[in-house]
Amino acid sequence: MSSQKLASTANSPTPTTTATTEPPSSVAEAAMSAPMTPSDPTVVQVRAFISQPVVAAFCAGGIAGAVSRTVVSPLERLKILFQIQSAGREEYKLSVGKALKKMWQEEGWRGFMRGNGTNCIRIVPYSAVQFGSYGFYKRTLFESTPGADLTPFERLICGGIAGITSVTFTYPLDIVRTRLSIQSASFADLGERTGELPGMWATMVRMYKDEGGFRALYRGIIPTVTGVAPYVGLNFMTYEFMRTHLTPEGDKNPNAARKLLAGAISGAVAQTCTYPFDVLRRRFQINTMSGMGYQYKSIPDAIKVILMQEGPKGLYKGIVPNLLKVAPSMASSWLSFEVARDFFVSLDPKEVDL
Repeated sequence: MSSQKLASTANSPTPTTTATTEPPSSVAEAAMSAPMTPSDPTVVQVRAFISQPVVAAFCAGGIAGAVSRTVVSPLERLKILFQIQSAGREEYKLSVGKALKKMWQEEGWRGFMRGNGTNCIRIVPYSAVQFGSYGFYKRTLFESTPGADLTPFERLICGGIAGITSVTFTYPLDIVRTRLSIQSASFADLGERTGELPGMWATMVRMYKDEGGFRALYRGIIPTVTGVAPYVGLNFMTYEFMRTHLTPEGDKNPNAARKLLAGAISGAVAQTCTYPFDVLRRRFQINTMSGMGYQYKSIPDAIKVILMQEGPKGLYKGIVPNLLKVAPSMASSWLSFEVARDFFVSLDPKEVDL
């Protein structure tokens, strides 16, 4: 008899009064904590959106930028310190090893990471826009059908436009990163450091107020764009070429080691060809910084002054630590980009058995 009652109770509809006995907050919490199944309409929509090629490239590009910059942060800062030294300013005219030792002794591990937080804040959107816009321009301008191969020249053009797009959106963070990288360095012309150094936001506000408003945050963008456009174009063009060349016959994709090699080669080629523009960019970014003494009137004037005072080597200052960092930087960037992009593309509900 008791079993019949239990069965009857189990099969009977739940009384409507029980819903009112549970506090509303508990109901909401239960609803929010309920796991969303892969077939949930919201999950399907999100996966379909993220798996789109341009969106996947955008998200993967941001991840790739953060990974690559953090890996080489000490060498990135050292490159900047080398670049902004003119004739007669020799505080960091040392070998790479000795300069890194000097940085460690004077500033500790924080010196290695000085400006990296700002750099990551800058590089995530920068890299995301760069990779995403490259995919967009490639599909919009040149692909006759989805996935069609482009010529090297077409890749160069798409990469150049993508570089200009990414710089335009993120340049203020780049100039602030440069200021943060050198303000704690032991340059005699900067004087003694007193008190706590300003952070990213304080530096940006001070530049805006004291150095010419909005234009101050875009000082040096012309030499930057002049260098970034061919750099990014060469980077994409060379990587795609090397990636194809390093793919074994019969395979669709090279393995991870071959991707790392392709990324390292593409970065080295692009950086070497466009490095003088990077030096000009750094010099213009600190053109009005007190004590550094740069008063360039234009790009031709800057090139003339550098060649007269420092010789041709002046246009390649800092290239040694730059080349040391470019291999692990671009290798890790391209590998992490491809891994992340493939993951996001694989989220497509049409391609996955839900």
